[in-house]
Amino acid sequence: TKCVCDLFVSWQGEKNAGFDVLYHNMKHGQLATKELAEFVRERAAIEETYSKSMNKLAKMASNASPQGTFAPMWDVFRVSSDKLALCHLELMKKMNDLIRDINKYGDEQVKIHRKTKEEMVGTVEAVQALQVQSGHLQKSKEGYHAKCLELDRLRKEGAPQKELEKAELKSKKAAESFALCIEKYNRVGGEFEQKMSESAQKFQEIEEAHLRQMKQLIKGYSHSIEDTHVQVGQVHEEFKQNVENIGIDNLIQKFAEQKGTGKDRPALVGFEEYMTALAPEGGKKSRAKAFRIPGLGKRDKEPDST
Repeated sequence: TKCVCDLFVSWQGEKNAGFDVLYHNMKHGQLATKELAEFVRERAAIEETYSKSMNKLAKMASNASPQGTFAPMWDVFRVSSDKLALCHLELMKKMNDLIRDINKYGDEQVKIHRKTKEEMVGTVEAVQALQVQSGHLQKSKEGYHAKCLELDRLRKEGAPQKELEKAELKSKKAAESFALCIEKYNRVGGEFEQKMSESAQKFQEIEEAHLRQMKQLIKGYSHSIEDTHVQVGQVHEEFKQNVENIGIDNLIQKFAEQKGTGKDRPALVGFEEYMTALAPEGGKKSRAKAFRIPGLGKRDKEPDST
């Protein structure tokens, strides 16, 4: 497979933008790592907020009216909400663990880039040398063409031989200078190509390692969410089963057992005749007649002696 670095060895671009693109792309990797950490941190905050909201729902279910046949169902809502709150709280913790892993990788990344920058000194010098030589080459080329144009003008105007010879000499020297600049430019360009090829390969290795690490971190993010979704699904399934298992007859029976007044029916009530109390004569208080059981009174026990 043709390496990506082969696309960056050309030195025809202005100021050799290829090296700058690769170097700054490596620096952009640090930014991507920081942004990933911020993204996961925001997701953790969302999960924390969701967990707190589910705790509020659980509390609401706990404070629901305990009266009526529907009252036992609130316990099902409470348990389910508590479990969902725990699921999202656990995901928040996993996100925070992932943030620590991302930050750790970011620190390692900075060290790698600092070391790479030190190793790229030769390439930077080659880039600068090529830029300088490119300027000399352009200037030499323009000077040579100017001398040639001047010689052509003198020939067309029929200038004296001595003046023509002088112009020819200048044109020849300009051509020699231009040829030397071309030779030096190609030599510097060859050195640049070699250095750039090595650096581009190094950049590619760094980017491949960076992308592998980033994908590994994203995989951890994905697995954490997947695990939580499985747990949430289990909680919902449990909630559904609990609702199905509590039948209407059970709810009514439980209400009757809690609020019932007993199974024994009260005895029949008979008619009670109203007894009026007689008022005493002369304002004297009357003494209540003592209650006696027939056959047990004193007069009943002792017969009269006459």
